[in-house]
Order: sequence, then structure tokens, then C-alpha cells
Amino acid sequence: MERRDKHNYYLDIAETVLERGTCIRRNYGAIIVKNDEIISTGYTGAPRGRKNCTDLGYCIRQKRNIPRGSNYEICRSVHAEANCIISASRSAMLGSTLYLVGKECDTGDFIQNANSCTMCKRLIINAGIEQIILRDTKNDFRVINAQEYIDNDDSLTEDMTY
Repeated sequence: MERRDKHNYYLDIAETVLERGTCIRRNYGAIIVKNDEIISTGYTGAPRGRKNCTDLGYCIRQKRNIPRGSNYEICRSVHAEANCIISASRSAMLGSTLYLVGKECDTGDFIQNANSCTMCKRLIINAGIEQIILRDTKNDFRVINAQEYIDNDDSLTEDMTY
């Protein structure tokens, strides 16, 4: 048996984490790793104590036909990256890597061109996370340096949807 490369190994773990997600539209799983140690995990779901979309049986964003990438404030869920970050101390996250995997709930397909939303990018920057690894297929992934989120400040674009 061929040994799995390290990035895909951690992405496989993040993919398992997403199975706890409670969104009925798309779910993400995230893990933060530093020095080959998992610091924290997170998945998409409503804040503690609030009903999840799986409990309600509907997604308000889906009902309103809100396209991917816009109006996240309407979503009931806390994003996987945010849940992962709030479960770890900043000192543990400095210089770490965040692994992120997303899947469509209706098909089970990996989310194409997945990336963190503007708010999660801000959290990643402030947490001191150095690198983000995003799964595209079972074996393919992209590597983004958090510095790119700083250099390419998407909160300054005029066409942002609020």
C-alpha cells in the first residue's frame, strides 16, 4: 500500500470532520495543524444551543436563492474555519496550517474553487495561521499563504455584496 502524502492525510481528517456539519446546503470541515499536531477541528453548524438547519429542515439561504459567496450574515451557521479558530489559543495557531474541505450536501461532490469567506479570512489573519490548504478533489489541493489574504484585501473591492 502506498503511503498517503501528509497534506492529503490532514485533508482526509478535515473531510471526516465535515461529516458532523449540520448545514443542508454544503458542509465544510477544518483542522488546524502545527508541528504535525492537530490543534483544533471545526465544522459548519449553528451556534451552540440554537437549532441547526438539519433540525429545522430548511436552509434560509437556499429558500431565498442566495448565491454562494454572498450574504453570509443570513446563514444560521458558524463556518468551519471560525469554529476551528475559536477552539484554539492564538499562541498555538501562530505559524500553523489550516486544512479545509467542503462538500455539496445534495451530491457529495467536493466544492469547486472553495475558499474562505471574507470574514473567515480576517479570522485566519488575526489567528496567525500561516497557510491554508484547500481540497479540490480526493487527491488535488491548493496551497494559499495567508499573506495573500492581507495583500489582496477583498474588503476593498467595490463589487462586494453585503
